[in-house]
Amino acid sequence: RYGKPYSAIARLAEDIRPFIALSAGLDAQGFSAPKIIAADIDAGLAVIEDFGSDGVVENGAPMQERYMAAAAALATLHARALPHELPVAGEVHKIPPYDMDALLIEVELATEWYAPHVARMGVSSSAAAVFLNIWKDALAEVVAAPPTWTLRDYHSPNLIWLPEREGVKRVGMIDFQDCVLGHPAYDVASLAQDARVAVPDELELHLLSNYAITRKRIDPGFDMEAFTRAYAILGAQRATKILGIFARLDKRDGKPAYLAHMPRVRAYLMKNLRHEALAGVREWFETYLPQALQNEA
Repeated sequence: RYGKPYSAIARLAEDIRPFIALSAGLDAQGFSAPKIIAADIDAGLAVIEDFGSDGVVENGAPMQERYMAAAAALATLHARALPHELPVAGEVHKIPPYDMDALLIEVELATEWYAPHVARMGVSSSAAAVFLNIWKDALAEVVAAPPTWTLRDYHSPNLIWLPEREGVKRVGMIDFQDCVLGHPAYDVASLAQDARVAVPDELELHLLSNYAITRKRIDPGFDMEAFTRAYAILGAQRATKILGIFARLDKRDGKPAYLAHMPRVRAYLMKNLRHEALAGVREWFETYLPQALQNEA
């Protein structure tokens, strides 16, 4: 980093078009995404605005004001009719759908990586097939809902506090290049059930309330009951996926530090599985992978 308002030189990805497109798209909607100062698309390099390092966590705990502002920013974004395509470098970036196939591939990570390498339990091919079918039933309603921009990694490491700005612009957003078109509850669950930071139940409820109030003020037709149901479903889907991802990071990539977050993620999973919409998923875990429903480190 070279100092605000100029920049960080970053190798973002082999294809940085999605980042450039979404950065401009978020900026056009009135949100704080790093401005692209210069880019070499072929090299995957960009000079981007430096937001600094003032985050939303202090001493390992969420800062309530900043998390609340982040929830309100999401509600404001989700209340808008957003384009499904964005211009970039004379071309068009089509935001991909967060469809059933993608969601199922993600939950499958739990049986492929978490079960054998962390739980030390085998899951038969027939049990794994049942797992996917149960999830398919549970996810059908969220897949059928009207989609919005799902930034996917809307959580503490990717939120920068910009106190000199006002309103939703106080929340600096980064790492959104994997944005897809999905249910708005996914990003809310990413924030309020942060895998790397323990979000107390009381704060989680405040975040959901703040999201609902903000969303309802902009969109009077917002259905909080349906949203709460989707929040539990996608919160459970996300926790299931993360158990598999963190196990893979340890086993395949040699990054054991991620295992420290497992108890927190399991706690989120257990909380979400209490919802009636997930009765079948809960029963499967109790039968085939009970270790995922235990709080021991």
